[in-house]
Parts: sequence; structure tokens; C-alpha cells
Amino acid sequence: MFLSVIVPVYNEVLHIRETLSKISNYLKNKEWNSEIIVVNDGSNDNSLTEIEQANIENLHVISFAKNLGKGAAVKAGMLAAQGEWLLFIDADYSTAIEELDQFWPRLQEGRDIIIGSRGLKESKVVIPQSKFKVCLGKAGNKLIQLLAVPSVKDSQCGFKLFNKKCLPLFQKQTLSRWGFDFEILFLARQEKFKILELPVTWENRPASRVKLLDYPKTFLELIKIRINYLRGIYEKE
Repeated sequence: MFLSVIVPVYNEVLHIRETLSKISNYLKNKEWNSEIIVVNDGSNDNSLTEIEQANIENLHVISFAKNLGKGAAVKAGMLAAQGEWLLFIDADYSTAIEELDQFWPRLQEGRDIIIGSRGLKESKVVIPQSKFKVCLGKAGNKLIQLLAVPSVKDSQCGFKLFNKKCLPLFQKQTLSRWGFDFEILFLARQEKFKILELPVTWENRPASRVKLLDYPKTFLELIKIRINYLRGIYEKE
């Protein structure tokens, strides 16, 4: 087996070297082949220097001249990956890569996509977000389920595993920022890919890149997906 791990990075100088070290140590203890693809999304701190000095094996770096958005970074990493399975994980390591150990046995069920979730009863949120953000997140999830991905409790957790046959979904992806998660899952449902949501342990990082203004922007992206679908935009990709 060959696993590609995609890490989108934007101004993560405080976390990125430790995150890459933890991912690398996990992969070294596995029998399968692997690569780590870091996409520097136009960071204006010293993230790129930290990445380059991390001394990680099988590390490939893609670097944008300016910030294009998490969705654009994940898309670039996915389309550059060589693995049979592709995982994207947040640079702040809010979900540990060891959560993959519970994913592998479920692949025998013929799943194409397995997503980590903070929204299931078995999920463990070690350090929660502020109450205000939690309320906004819950309201947003309800809208996402209504308009894009019914039955998925948490589409936004940054820990998702894809079979390489799902790569055409990323070629069709139009959203560059936070809404890309539910756009990919929306497209996956349209293409009849089998999606499984599993609980993970998740820890909020105080320096989260999600700002309050991002919530209404993400809602507009949700509307854009419906418009794209009705106009047949995805069929043209």
C-alpha cells in the first residue's frame, strides 16, 4: 500500500515542524510506502523555512506565492499525490494521525472515503471552541446537511481519507476556501462513492484560522454549490 499525506499550511510556524515530525514518526513504523506533501498556502511568517528545515524523509513541498485558501491547497496536494490512499490532515494537528489506525479495518467494507468527525456521540473534543463558535458551527452543520450532505454530522473536520479513484472529485472542485470540504462530499454523493464518518479525538487550537466572518462566507459557498449543480457546472468539469 502507498499512503500520501497532504498537509495544507498557512502561517503555522508554531506547529508545523512538530506536526511533520509526528506524522513522519508514525509513517516510519508502518510497513507501507508513504509520502508527505506540504502545500504552503502563501504563508507570510517563517512556516516555509520551518518546513524546509524539518529534515523529513519523503517530503514534497508545493508553495503558493500568495494565499489562495485551504481548499486550493488541499486540491493541489491531492492532485500531486501518488498514493493509493490520500489523507489530508490539518497543520495544527488538532486530530492526531494515529486516528488512522481505526480507519484501516473499515476499508474492508469497500468504503471510498472515510472522514473524521467531531459530531458523533463517540467523538472526543478535548479542548472545545468558544461557545459562540460551537453554536455557529452547529447551525452551519444543519444547513450543510440540508443543502449538501445529508446524514454527515461533521463535514468540516480536517482529517479525511480518500481512495485514489476519488481524485476526479478534486478536479471538479470549484471552491478554494472553507467550503471545499462539503463541496467534495457533495460531489462524492453525486458520484455514488461510499462515505463513512468515524468519531475522532479532536483538540481545538487557540490560533485557529477560522474567523467569525468566515461563517457567512461559507454559507454563501453552500449556496454556490447548489447553483453550480443546477447550472450543470460540475458536469462540464
